[in-house]
Amino acid sequence: LIALILKIETRGPVFYISKRAGSGYKIFDFYKFRSMRVGADKELQNLTHLNQYAAGSNNNGQPSNGVFFKIKNDPRITRFGQLLRNTSLDEIPQLLNVLIGDMSLVGNRPLPLYEAEKLTKDQIAWRFLAPAGITGLWQITKRGKDEMSEEERIALDMEYAMKNSLSLDVKIMLKTIPALLQKEKV
Repeated sequence: LIALILKIETRGPVFYISKRAGSGYKIFDFYKFRSMRVGADKELQNLTHLNQYAAGSNNNGQPSNGVFFKIKNDPRITRFGQLLRNTSLDEIPQLLNVLIGDMSLVGNRPLPLYEAEKLTKDQIAWRFLAPAGITGLWQITKRGKDEMSEEERIALDMEYAMKNSLSLDVKIMLKTIPALLQKEKV
C-alpha cells in the first residue's frame, strides 16, 4: 500500500537507498521508503544554512558546519513522506537490513558517509563499536525534538556503546513504541 501511494504521489523509486556507516565503520546499503522528492540529496549543499546543527561554534570557538544534518520542516519532504516519517513507517524496509545482518533492531543509528567521516577521532569513534540499529537510545529520548544538540546526540550514542547490553536493548525496544509518533517536523 505504501509503495502504491508513493508511486501515485511522485515519480521515482519507492525505496531510498544510501550508503551508511554502521558498526566498525562497515559501509552498507541502507533501505527506507522514499519520503523526499527525487534528487533531494543533491540539494544538501544549497540547504546548509537551514541545518539545525550548524548554529554555534566548535571547541576552538570557530563557526561549526555541524556533524549532523537535519532541517526542521524540510522542504524536500513530500506530503505522504511527512506522514511516513511522523509514523516511522518509512523505516520498515530497514528490517531487510536487519535480516541481511547490516543492522540490529537496537543500536546506534547508521550514519550517512558525509556524517560518519566527521566522527573518526578520539573517543567519539566508540559509537561505531556498538551495533547499528533501527532504534536506539537517542531515538527514545530525543527523537522528533528539534532542541537536541550535536553534543547530546553524540553523548547518547556513546552511552549506548559503553552500556550496550540485552537488558538495555529490551528497555529501548519497550520505549520505542511510544516514541514512534513524533510531533515535530524534524
